[in-house]
Amino acid sequence: MFRTHTCGELNKKNDGAKVRLCGWVDIFKDRGKLGFINLRDKYGITQIFVPGNVLDNIKNLRKESVVQVIGKVKVRPQANAKLKTGEIEVEAEEINILSLAEPLPMEIGDDKATEDTRLKYRYLDLRRPKLQTNLELRHKAILLMRNFLHEKGFLEITTPMLTKSSPEGARDYLVPSRIHKEEFYALPQSPQQYKQLLMVAGCDKYFQIAPCFRDEAARSHRCPGEFYQLDMEMSFVTQEQILEIVEELMLKIIKDVFPDKKLTFKKFPRLSYDEVMSKYKSDCPDLRKNKDDPNELAFCWVIDFPLFTEQTEEDFFHGAGDKWGPSHHMFTMPKEEDIILLDTDPGKVKAYQHDLVLNGFEVGGGSIRIHNAKIQEKIFDLIGFNAEQKKAFEHMLTAFKYGVPPHGGIAPGIDRLLMVIMGAKSIRESIAFPKNKDAKDLTMGAPSKVDKKQLDDLNIQIKK
Repeated sequence: MFRTHTCGELNKKNDGAKVRLCGWVDIFKDRGKLGFINLRDKYGITQIFVPGNVLDNIKNLRKESVVQVIGKVKVRPQANAKLKTGEIEVEAEEINILSLAEPLPMEIGDDKATEDTRLKYRYLDLRRPKLQTNLELRHKAILLMRNFLHEKGFLEITTPMLTKSSPEGARDYLVPSRIHKEEFYALPQSPQQYKQLLMVAGCDKYFQIAPCFRDEAARSHRCPGEFYQLDMEMSFVTQEQILEIVEELMLKIIKDVFPDKKLTFKKFPRLSYDEVMSKYKSDCPDLRKNKDDPNELAFCWVIDFPLFTEQTEEDFFHGAGDKWGPSHHMFTMPKEEDIILLDTDPGKVKAYQHDLVLNGFEVGGGSIRIHNAKIQEKIFDLIGFNAEQKKAFEHMLTAFKYGVPPHGGIAPGIDRLLMVIMGAKSIRESIAFPKNKDAKDLTMGAPSKVDKKQLDDLNIQIKK
């Protein structure tokens, strides 16, 4: 047995017990005839008293080495209130060095280290208690999401990672096929089309902790390359029902996982797009009463978005024409009373789109979907799709011929939602191994060049 206890659980009730502990050397003090080690693991820190006969065998010990300590628990004459185990120490009878650390490329928790250095040695950076806590909170939040939706009758259904390239707003990540020469898969920007097809299939309530892949620029609240969202879809549902179930879920997450946070609103306000743009000059208003309070959370809903937005360099929907892009995506249902305007004044058409906003950040977006093939084709025309682009969605239009329920959903972004709730400065603090600002995985060294034989198998030639 490597250990009998963790470094966070011993107290004076264990006085006299023979124990085995394992962990990383957080602090090592060699005082000649005796020494002290602060031994750290995921659960806490325990002080180890090292008598001279044991100290002689570990003179080469360095910080962050991994050791096993065998010894007896003793009550300390003066407790250390800063440690959970501060009532006791372990007097070492034997210390086994399991892995001797070399001099560190960066100190654990060094604020002076650049972000790229911390990402290159992410496995060291993740030893920080703060990031360990973030990973644990992320786990608890996702587990709660799964259990909550299971109780509501949702099925968790996984959808393919290798799918079809189609114009959905951002640049695709393409995956060449070895078997089908000169053809490509795409990694999904979202499971949008699959989840709508699941509604056609009669699954009624679907969810997935879904990885999404978009080749787009990084921001402090957006990690380039990949992110995770709580993807949800329901049949025979109204917009208000979607808002209500998500609101209930968010309230439960805050209550159970983040009980120290304070909610500005127990009932999230529903604000129209025109209202927030007029009053706040933003479709992501920050409604906190005290913006200096790091624990205040102000959720709200923004609804009644325009169905279309004019294309600009700053906000360009890749794949659409030069005039109009979808405000959300091309599957969003126009409001019933505005359908007539599609032929006369599409810029005035409002949509059944809903964004969940938290402290000035969009943390989720969704809509009631189009379930009428003729309206869907009309939207494709208005956003400037050519015949080839329309063909990319032929499977959707075909499915709509065989009976499709009215449906809708939403996809809160897990990484960003947790970033805002935790008050992190960057979305990268809520992700175990994030890409840097240049979309590089510095820990693994990706992207990287590949062997010519691999390229030959794929019939790919690199242009010089």
